[in-house]
Amino acid sequence: MIQRKIARIQTHHSAQGFLGSGHLAAAVVDGSNFEQTDPFFLLMDDRLDLPGGHPVGGPHPHAGFETATLVLEGSEASWQTGAFELMTAGSGIVHTEEITTETKLRILQLWLILPPEKRWTEPFFQEIKPERVPTHMTDNSEVRVYSGSSNGLTSPVINQTPVTIVDFKLGTGTERSQQIPASYNGFIYVIEGTVSIGTEQVEKDQSAWLEKTGRTGTSEIIFKAGKQGARFILYAGEPQHAPIVSHGPFIGNSKEDIRRLYHEYNRGRMKHVNDLPESHVRRYV
Repeated sequence: MIQRKIARIQTHHSAQGFLGSGHLAAAVVDGSNFEQTDPFFLLMDDRLDLPGGHPVGGPHPHAGFETATLVLEGSEASWQTGAFELMTAGSGIVHTEEITTETKLRILQLWLILPPEKRWTEPFFQEIKPERVPTHMTDNSEVRVYSGSSNGLTSPVINQTPVTIVDFKLGTGTERSQQIPASYNGFIYVIEGTVSIGTEQVEKDQSAWLEKTGRTGTSEIIFKAGKQGARFILYAGEPQHAPIVSHGPFIGNSKEDIRRLYHEYNRGRMKHVNDLPESHVRRYV
C-alpha cells in the first residue's frame, strides 16, 4: 500500500465577496496553477450573513465543467446543512442563485474539470439530501461520503470525472484512514481543529495537498485528529491531463469555444437547470 504524504500546506484568508457586505469568500483553489491542481479548477469557501431585502445574485450560465456544492451551514428554509449538489454544466446550463430573505449560509463550491470527451455532454443535475448521505458513525467520529467511496460506504452520486469527496469529523486523537487510487490528485481543507498526516499538521482554514505518486494501484492516507478534534473535507480525483481555456463562467478547449459559449448564452440557447427533463435530474431524498 502506498502511503500518501503532504506536499504543501496553504493558509486561506477570507475577503469580501462579490455579493458585497455580509459575504466573505476564501479561494481555497484559485485556478492559477491548474497543472498542479488538476482536476480541480476552483474551490470557494463562501460565508453569507445577509439581512434580506434587495435581491443579490441572480441567473448565470456555466459550461465545460461541473460544480460540486457542499452545504456546511444552511437552514431548513433553503439550503439544508449537509446537503450536496453536483451540476454537470457540460454543453451549457443556466442556474439561479438569488437571495432575497435573511440568510446565514456557508458553502463550499468546487469547479471540477470534465474529461475532454465529456466536456460537452448534456447537462445533468444531482442532489443528495443530508439524510441520504452514506454515513459511518462511532463514539468519536463521523464520516459522510458525498462522492466516491470511503470506509466501506459508496455515494449514489454518478460521476463523470472520478472524484472522492468525504467529510470527516474526528474526536480528540482519533485516527481514520482513506484509500484512493494512487493516480488521484487531492487535498484536504480543514474546517475546525487540527489534523495530522504523517509528520505534517494541518490547521483550521488551511489546505494540504497530497504528494503525487506517479504510480498506479491503491494508496492510503492516515489522518489523526489533534487535541481539539478535527473536521475536514477530502477532495481527491483523477487528473485529466488536458489543456483548458477559462474565461468567466466557462471552461473550454480553446478561445473559440469561449466565444461560441457566450454567443449561445446571449441568444438564449442554454437551458435553465429548472427546465431539464426528468431523465437529466436525480434527487436522492
